[in-house]
Amino acid sequence: MPDDIVLRLDRASAEDLHEVLWLVGEHIAAGVPIPELPSEANERLGRVISSLRDSLDK
Repeated sequence: MPDDIVLRLDRASAEDLHEVLWLVGEHIAAGVPIPELPSEANERLGRVISSLRDSLDK
C-alpha cells in the first residue's frame, strides 16, 4: 500500500516505545505521573521519532 509507513526497530527501541506509550496511557487514564526515562531510552526514542518524522516528510 503506497500510504503505509514501515519502521524497523531494534528490540531495545521497540521496548522503549512500548513502555512510553503504556506510561502515557496510564497517565491519561489514572493521572499517574510519567516517570523520567533513562537517558539511553530517551536517545533511542529520539532516533525513532526522527525516523518517523523523516518517513512522514515533516
